Parts: sequence; structure tokens; C-alpha cells
Amino acid sequence: MCQYSSEDGFASDWHLVHLGSRAIGGAGLVIAEATAVEPIGRISPGDLGIWKDEHIPPLARVAAFLKQHGAAAGIQIAHAGRKASTRIPWDGGTAIAPDQGGWQTIAPSAAAFHDGDPVPKEMTRDDIAGVVEAFAAAARRALAAGFNVVEIHGAHGYLIHEFLSPLSNQRTDDYGGAFENRIRFALEVAGAVRRSWPDELPLFMRISATDWMQGGWDIDQSVELARRLKAIGVDLVDCSSGGATPSAVIPVSPGYQAPFADRIRREAGILTGAVGMITEPTQADALVRNGHADLVLLAREMLRSPYWPIEAAQALNQDAPVPVQYIRAFHRPAVK
Repeated sequence: MCQYSSEDGFASDWHLVHLGSRAIGGAGLVIAEATAVEPIGRISPGDLGIWKDEHIPPLARVAAFLKQHGAAAGIQIAHAGRKASTRIPWDGGTAIAPDQGGWQTIAPSAAAFHDGDPVPKEMTRDDIAGVVEAFAAAARRALAAGFNVVEIHGAHGYLIHEFLSPLSNQRTDDYGGAFENRIRFALEVAGAVRRSWPDELPLFMRISATDWMQGGWDIDQSVELARRLKAIGVDLVDCSSGGATPSAVIPVSPGYQAPFADRIRREAGILTGAVGMITEPTQADALVRNGHADLVLLAREMLRSPYWPIEAAQALNQDAPVPVQYIRAFHRPAVK
């Protein structure tokens, strides 16, 4: 979950405390927010970054703390594409034009996300190659910072998803049109990251399994993409949805995206993560126990309760390691 609390992309004490509290709370894996692979790939000026070596030391401090307290340390590397250069949410979240302190955004096609937003620059082949290398360099910096897991953000209408979806990709070259062309950029990024990331460390990719729009990206295409991602070394597909267009009508309900993880897992033969309005311990447990997904990834619920994993384990009558400093809170004496 983006915190919009960085200056020039640097992790701060906020990130250490925010992410570290989830490790103390019992999470098996803590993934840092969408972290920009280049400055123009930030959603907002407050986004976390990993586009220069100077970002490594403060990120390393976070990764070390996570691992010290029992969690695997993950980081999501991202490029916002045409959804970049916006104000932080509590300042309205609207687009910032270059002449107002924003920057020129890039995308597969010169089409804005919202009507009236600044139009992104259609990417050249050199631009595409440059972003592919930026993702690879970000993975190398993540390794230098001590992270155990890298997740490529290919969902929610950001740059990789913009290439995948016919709703945002109107190119007529070999990066647009047919399915094989629209997935080319995603596969190039995943391949470059995999070559830059040790084979023994997990590589995830987050996708939007459907645009929820007629004529958009859909679950059938997601299954086939997942097969291709597995073949080039992606270990797990994190199955979200939506974000390609502001007009999509999404049938939000508890666990509404979990069926995507189930289908992709079965048909593509790849590990999957389930996300989306998963809030109850029994709900999360059933998804994994019944083979619908291999991981449950929690976002808003973990914002509400950093200690949800400990509480969930106790609700499921499982042992949960509790920091000795917090034993008084979680180990309650029996009432006679």
C-alpha cells in the first residue's frame, strides 16, 4: 500500500516503522509499496523509489529490520505509466501538468487515463528498452539492499498493464494489436528482472486478471500470460484486477478476486496469491487449505491491524510467535 511519504524516492523512518510493525505483527512476508524504477514512473512526487544507488542504504535498513523480526523482506518494483504525475491522495490525487510541477508521462499510446488529463508521450522503442533496463537495475538494487522477494507490478492500469490491455494500447507495431504483441513488454520486463535476480530467490508478478470491461484484458488472456511468465522464471502470480479505465464497474465483495487466483493456479500450473477484501482468518485459511491459492496477500486489513497475523493464528488455534515485549498483550491468563 503506497504511503506517499517519500522525498526524492527515499525511504524514511515512516517506512521503517510502517513496514517493521507488520513484521513484528507476525507477517511471513512484508512487501514494500510500489517503488518506482525511474522518476517519471512515480504515481506521485511522494512515491518510494529505487532508480538510483543512493536509495539502497535506507531500503537496506528496512529489509534488515524485517528479516531480523522473522519476515521475508519483499519489494514491489513499478512504473505508473500514464497514471504517473499525480498529487498525493490527501491533496486530491489529480494529475499534475508539467508546467505545474509535474512531469511528462509515458505510455504505450498517447491516450490519457482521465479525459482532460495531460496526454502521455507514446513510447518509442528506445523508451521501451530503457524502461526494461530500469526494471532490471531496480532488481539489482533490491538485491543489494537485502530483499528476499521482488514483485513486478503489472496491474492496476500502470505501465505494464497499459501494454497488456486493448483499452489503453492502440499501437500498431509489434508491441500492440494482437495478444502476442501486447504481452511482449511484460515478458521482456519479467525476463530482464529474472536475469538480474538470483534463481534461488522468488520473483512475483502482480497482474490485473481482468479489466471488468467488454473488449479489455480478461481472465483467459491472464491464464495464457501466466503460462508464459512461468516459462521465463516467474514463481508466483499475484492476482488482482481492474485499474485500466475509470469507467469499469467492479462487483466488489469479500474475496471477489480469489477465483482468479484459483483458475490461474489450476490452468497455468503456477503458484498464485489471492487478494481483495480478505479480512477474516477462516476466509484466508480456507483459500490456502483448499488449494485455491498458495499465498494470501493482505493490504487494507494489515493497515487496520498490523498484528492481524498473530490474532489470526490464535483464532485458528495455531501457535504464533509473539515478540517478548508484547507477550502481556497476547498471552492472557485463563479466567477461573
